[in-house]
Order: sequence, then structure tokens, then C-alpha cells
Amino acid sequence: MSPLDQWMPALVEFMRANQQWALPIVFLVAFAECVALLSWVVPATVFFTAFGAAAGASGLDLLPLSLAASLGAASGFWASYWVGLLLGPRVDHYWPLRDNPALLQRGHDFFEKWGVLGVAIGHFFGPVRAVVALVAGIVKMPFWPFQLANFGASFAWGFGLLYGAGRATEMMMQFTGR
Repeated sequence: MSPLDQWMPALVEFMRANQQWALPIVFLVAFAECVALLSWVVPATVFFTAFGAAAGASGLDLLPLSLAASLGAASGFWASYWVGLLLGPRVDHYWPLRDNPALLQRGHDFFEKWGVLGVAIGHFFGPVRAVVALVAGIVKMPFWPFQLANFGASFAWGFGLLYGAGRATEMMMQFTGR
């Protein structure tokens, strides 16, 4: 278990106690999860599942929280795409890609195989989430196809994780009478 995995229960509890911070925290966690290479250290899937369940149990409105997660994820992928456009193939000169060229190659191979669909699929698979948007920028994928795949997958990801966990918890509580 990573140190961040251990912090997630405390963060979930903080957000339950300080609901005014919920939207910005959800946005920032989703953003970090979807920015190239930060996704290695931010376990957003664990966070959103736990927080979605806690939000559902405490009656928080899941729609704005899911929207914040979706917009954070889309913004993170967009930032990674922009860095790929800006740096191009030179991105492999920078740490940590300089020390792990196989990661960038796997992302490139994945993108070459799946194209626009790879951007959408990349949101759901941690091993390529870290680099697929970066690769899309490096190869100069057209802006609108990238953004359509990015926003569509971001909304499916954000709502699927957070809203799905929250609604499942609400239904389970209704079923068990708690």
C-alpha cells in the first residue's frame, strides 16, 4: 500500500467534515490523476471510490462532485496533450521519461494501435493513463478529435467512479434500512 493510499481515508473524512472543500479537492485529485506522470502517485480510483461511497452515505449531492471529477480529469489530459505539443519528441529528454523510455514507448504503441479511441480508453487504464495524452500531443493529434475523446471519456470516468460508488452506497443503505 502506497503512502497516498494510506492518506485517502483521512482525506475522505476531511471532505465529509468540510464540504465546502469537496469540489476543489475532487477537481484537483482528478486533474493530478490525469496529468502525465502524476497519475503514478495519485491513486484517484481509490479516492473516488471511497469518497463516492462516503458522499452517498452522507447525502452529499453527487452530481456537482462527479462534474468536478470529470472536468478535473479532462483538464489533466488537456494539460498533458499541451505539454506533448510543446515539447514534442524531446519529452524523452526529461525525467522520469529519460530514465524509463519503455513507458513512453508503450504509450506510443498503444496510441498507434488505437488512435482517437486510445485517448478514451487511456482514461480507464492506469499503465497508459500516465502518457497517452502526452503522446497524442507529441504526434500532433488534431485538437478537436482529441478533445471529443478526452471529454467523453473524462465524463464517463468521473461519473462512473464517483457517482457510481455514491449511488451504489445510497441504494445499499436503502436496501439494508440504514
